[in-house]
Amino acid sequence: MVVAVVLAVVVSTGFFGLRYWQERQAASLAHERSRQVLDTLDRLRAVIADVEAQRREYLLTLDPSYLKAYGVSDESVRRDTQALQALVANDPLQNHRAGHLALTVAAKLREIDDIVKTAGISGLAALTMIRSLDEIRSQIDQMVDHERLLLVDQEKRAEALEQRKARLIATAIVIVAALAVVGLALARLEAIRRRKAIAENIALHGDLLARDKKIRRLVDANIVGIIIWDLEGRILEANDAFLRMLGYNRDDLASGCLSRTDLTPVEWHDRDSRTVAELKRKGTVQPFEKEYFRKDGSRVPVLLGGVMFEQSPDQGVSFVLDLTERKRAEEALRQSEERFRTLVQFSFDVYWETDAQHRFTHQEFADSLAEAPAPGSEIGKTRWEVPYLEPDEEAWRKHRETLDAHLPFRDFELARAGPDGSKRYVSVSGLPVFDKTGRFVGYRGVGRHITERRRAEEALRAMQAELAHTNRVTTMGQLTASIAHEVNQPIAATVTNAGAALRWLSAQPPNLGEVGDSLRRIVEDGKRAGNVIDGIRALINKVPPRNDRFDLNEAILEMVALTRSEMLKHGILLQTGLAPGLPMVKGDRTQLQQVILNLILNAIEAMDDIDERTRELRINSETEAAGGVLVTVRDSGPGLAPADVERVFQAFYTTKAKGMGMGLAICRSMVEAHRGRMWASANEPRGAVFQFSLPLEQDESVQARQIRSNPAA
Repeated sequence: MVVAVVLAVVVSTGFFGLRYWQERQAASLAHERSRQVLDTLDRLRAVIADVEAQRREYLLTLDPSYLKAYGVSDESVRRDTQALQALVANDPLQNHRAGHLALTVAAKLREIDDIVKTAGISGLAALTMIRSLDEIRSQIDQMVDHERLLLVDQEKRAEALEQRKARLIATAIVIVAALAVVGLALARLEAIRRRKAIAENIALHGDLLARDKKIRRLVDANIVGIIIWDLEGRILEANDAFLRMLGYNRDDLASGCLSRTDLTPVEWHDRDSRTVAELKRKGTVQPFEKEYFRKDGSRVPVLLGGVMFEQSPDQGVSFVLDLTERKRAEEALRQSEERFRTLVQFSFDVYWETDAQHRFTHQEFADSLAEAPAPGSEIGKTRWEVPYLEPDEEAWRKHRETLDAHLPFRDFELARAGPDGSKRYVSVSGLPVFDKTGRFVGYRGVGRHITERRRAEEALRAMQAELAHTNRVTTMGQLTASIAHEVNQPIAATVTNAGAALRWLSAQPPNLGEVGDSLRRIVEDGKRAGNVIDGIRALINKVPPRNDRFDLNEAILEMVALTRSEMLKHGILLQTGLAPGLPMVKGDRTQLQQVILNLILNAIEAMDDIDERTRELRINSETEAAGGVLVTVRDSGPGLAPADVERVFQAFYTTKAKGMGMGLAICRSMVEAHRGRMWASANEPRGAVFQFSLPLEQDESVQARQIRSNPAA
């Protein structure tokens, strides 16, 4: 603390001294500059007076002898004005005056030269112009007054600096005196501390003797193992408790064959090296766990702690506690806790364990489980050696890859054959198990019967498919006019082209080239009509869900074409912003087209009552930052109330007078079946926005890396 205070005083004194010296130097330079300015102004005033006297005498007498120094005086004036400008360069006001003075002097000298040349013509005019040198004198007087004021200020600053210097010196003297007093006080305190330390050392010596007696009694009591050792690893002394712990006797100890290094397994040698380093550094080591070899080669877990002897810097004493029973209890408790944690985590019907070769080593079935396998019938078998109806060979291959990679898995579904020939579904989840060295020893997991859930899901999917089909048929009814228009266009074109072909055939001679062109156009129009009808049939018919890769932009444009007549009838301005190069999506094209069609028709119906503003519908597609595909449908209708943003997706809730409240609910279920999301929000400044996103199919290697980086997922 004293050193810090002294350093602070030295630094602060140096800082203030440096500031004083800098300010003193600045004041001296300013004072010297002002003196030089005044001298230059006095010299300039004298030169101007000489010039005036020479010209006046010449003009009065016209005697050339007065013009002998004519050029010398002019050069002195110019040189002095330049020197004056250099001296006052840092003073804006004086610099301005000096510049003006130099210009005035140059101008007056030129006027005087002209007057001298015409002196014989008008002597009175010459005398009048020479008197104009009074203007130069006035400017010189202004600059002299300013510099004298600056000199007064500089003298005041010099006096203030001298006063500060005196204060600094007085402060330094006071600080030095205070430090001297503090140093004397600290010296006295140090003397008192040393006297106390001597007294404590005397008392400590007595305590050491008492402690040695207590340690000896503890060693002889054989409550815990006690050893005395040196830093090289030799065990110099040990009590009976330690010898019994490792299966040795007194003869073994006396022969000198007991060494901490030999008793310690190889994997604990690094820990022993750190222990020795800590003893050398601190003189003591906190208790830690390790293992020792028994005489028969088996291992015993121990708790070990030690301290160095003060009188023998290379020797110390340690206590050794046998942890065998505690470790057994901890292992049994750990296994019990892991089993309980697994049961609680998965809410099981079946608990199972496998070894490193994935063979069942343990199985437990819930009492409420019907049709359980006979106890022990599957022990020693792998899961794929037990007869299952599902999954297929490819699913088993991927599952084996997960097991061989020692990764956790969840909800791997299997199907067994029931007594009546039906399927019984089981969902299996498991976690890899590693020992304390990190070696894989098997799996531990659970299974749940999900037969009823699968049947309910299948019934729900059938109901949703039926409802979706009904929704599509209803929608097709609403689009009757648009469908008729889309079909009539290629049919009308076909009739027109057929008539043209007949006319070209009737010509003399027949124009077969034009007939061929007409027939080709008839074929193209027929294909167009067929494509429209096929698209309508796909939307109306009950077809099983498919999982194809298709162009989402193309699917959107087909629905736009199908509803074009409906938009024209309602006076709706359609804008599309479909991102080029959109990645292919995987799913059921018909279902996703139904989603797009429902959103377009809802927007058309929402804008039906708008008269005062433009009816606008915008459809966008883009790639999300997360890698998915996003479709947005915006309208300029009345919009959605904040409370309806989420409720519109609930079944049987509708904001339309004649709506059933099922369209958006079906749309969301279809999007979610494709692992996507669908949501709504308000459009700005008016209208509503409906959006849905679809994920892109990930590569299996990417999925495997994700599982490894986040096993809990």
